[in-house]
Amino acid sequence: MSFFTDVSTEMVLSLLPVFIVNLPRSGSAALGLIEGFAESLSYGMRVISGVFSDKIKRRKIIILVGYGISNIVKPFFAVTQNIFEAMSIRIADRIGKGIRTAPRDALLSESIEEKRRGAAFGLHRTLDQTGAILGPLAASFLIYAAGLTIRGVFWISLIPGTAALLILLLFVQERAASGRHKFKMLTGIRETLKGNFLFLLLIVGVFSLGAFNYSFILLNASEAGFDYRIVPIFYALINLSHTLIAIPSGILSDKIGKESVLALGYGAFFTSSLLLLLFPRNNFAAFLIAVIFGIYDGISNTVARAMIPKYAESAFRGTAYGLYSLVVGICFLIANVTVGVLWQFYGSSIAAAYSSILAASSIIGMILFLRRAGRLEFR
Repeated sequence: MSFFTDVSTEMVLSLLPVFIVNLPRSGSAALGLIEGFAESLSYGMRVISGVFSDKIKRRKIIILVGYGISNIVKPFFAVTQNIFEAMSIRIADRIGKGIRTAPRDALLSESIEEKRRGAAFGLHRTLDQTGAILGPLAASFLIYAAGLTIRGVFWISLIPGTAALLILLLFVQERAASGRHKFKMLTGIRETLKGNFLFLLLIVGVFSLGAFNYSFILLNASEAGFDYRIVPIFYALINLSHTLIAIPSGILSDKIGKESVLALGYGAFFTSSLLLLLFPRNNFAAFLIAVIFGIYDGISNTVARAMIPKYAESAFRGTAYGLYSLVVGICFLIANVTVGVLWQFYGSSIAAAYSSILAASSIIGMILFLRRAGRLEFR
């Protein structure tokens, strides 16, 4: 299901940054606003859907609604004429993602024991990102070999999206949430939002305040002089390194601790930001930045999701995923708007410097957290 959804999604997203910045009265600041606002709504919706899935103790129906919205609206980018229409479709797509994500992750976590959870989420990310590799490659092929326009590629994305929905309907099995508590929303939030989890959310929030998304990596490649028809290759590189690192990072997190491996992911983001600071619009650096950014993305998306169940019992697991997503989403909005504005008015190096400082601060915070928890040994 995730494989086909990502083929569909990444056919669109690999071309979307270039498409949006070339719409009338648009630019990198508009791109940052659209991405930040859409993603923050997505993360906010995860709280609602996560809490609701805990309440009704059913995940699949909520997951179906979320995937249905996203896969139906994305092709309509083909008829957009201005940034407001593009923003509306992007928001609808991300709301769909927000509805499905927390219940899906909770369902997955309930399907595997703790000692293998990192590997399980790594496997999910690998299949998900395999689709994310093929999506941009399919987009480039359809433009070069088939002669389609960008808008034509958007329409074709409906085909794998439909396949994903059929797989969800026919093959995904419900895993009812369990727990000794009769669920109450405030109880779930109070039981989850305390102790080490609260400290961890603070660190994640600091990092997310500077964590721009993939769009700016593609924008950097475009500003380095690469043709828009080549830009999806950079997206494929991001997704390739994401895919290759997902299972190894998940297995490693099962062995040495998920928080420790997440800190390594933050280090990869810091490295990509530093390279962007030192070598903006450099052809070779653009490739290297894309690869390292993909490593960060693969580690963080695998390990963070596998880490959450450790801090919440099954009855409140959807709520825990939702609260984590809310923090990330609010900070993500601030990050992408800030990076977009800095990029447009002061240049990519200043934007990268901002992100590098926050990434370095969060790495220090994670080391302190690990020492506090007694899980990091210094030799």
